[in-house]
Amino acid sequence: MSHAPRVPERLQGKVGIALGSGSARGWAHVGVLRALAERGIRPEIVCGSSAGALVGALYAAGRLDALETFGRKLDWRQMAGYFDLTLRGGLIKARRLVDFLSAEFEDADLSELQLPFACVATDLATGREVWIREGSAAEGLRASIAMPGLVAPVYREGRWLVDGGLVNAVPVSLCRAMGADSVIAVDLDTVLLGRRLAGDASPVPVPVEVPELAKPGSETESTGTKVASAVQELVESVRSRIGAGGEEPARPGEPEAPSIYEVVANALNIMQVRITRSRMAGDPPDVLITPRLGDFGLLDFDRAHEAIAEGRAAVARALGPSEAS
Repeated sequence: MSHAPRVPERLQGKVGIALGSGSARGWAHVGVLRALAERGIRPEIVCGSSAGALVGALYAAGRLDALETFGRKLDWRQMAGYFDLTLRGGLIKARRLVDFLSAEFEDADLSELQLPFACVATDLATGREVWIREGSAAEGLRASIAMPGLVAPVYREGRWLVDGGLVNAVPVSLCRAMGADSVIAVDLDTVLLGRRLAGDASPVPVPVEVPELAKPGSETESTGTKVASAVQELVESVRSRIGAGGEEPARPGEPEAPSIYEVVANALNIMQVRITRSRMAGDPPDVLITPRLGDFGLLDFDRAHEAIAEGRAAVARALGPSEAS
């Protein structure tokens, strides 16, 4: 005998969802949204920061199917096609990504999506939080995902804007400001710290099968590892051109120093985890969903199937069985 999906009593009135930042971990949002829909939970207000903004906007536009299909087919060669390198403002200009977004949204205005939507960016000059609710969808989303040092900032309305995760990685406050009576928050950053630099610390297990990280140069090497190698090669190339010395060798018994890519990634993780904990302590969501993606690199976009599966699993952990027993 089948039963109607159970909606938690915590979710009353108009439900909003705040999709957190997390770069490639953002694929988990697709699984979260799918699992919520199966339970009869369909948010009426959608907000996002960085990767959460991208997934949230496509969901609000009724394009989640297209996004999931794209993600499940994406491999590192295709991903590399979106990396147009630059050394001004960041390593990636993301113009090709903007072209892709423009095609998906058909030049839509954010205020005209099927569901009320807003995303977060950061004013690079003042550090202020910027809420983007109207204007070009492609331009607004590119501002929200402009990760410092990696993706070049966006000049919009007289300001240089960068990643919204710097100031509000899980925008619960924005959801409430847009009229949500209850808010579901999806935090992708809860298990990130210490993955590479904590010595023998054990990572939190991920409840999906995760292939072992391949050696550099192999066919199955992850996008994150490939990009890390490319960044290091780029740095060495610049060093050689300006006559800078190479790396100092490690002292006996001392571990190899982290790469520039690893330093930036872990620094961003630390900052976002601390800010998210502080923000949600002051404005807690009604439901908190926390996918376990501690083994994901920032740019492992070709692992969508794993992240989507973990998004579904995270909903089950947060809300329990999907049907009454």
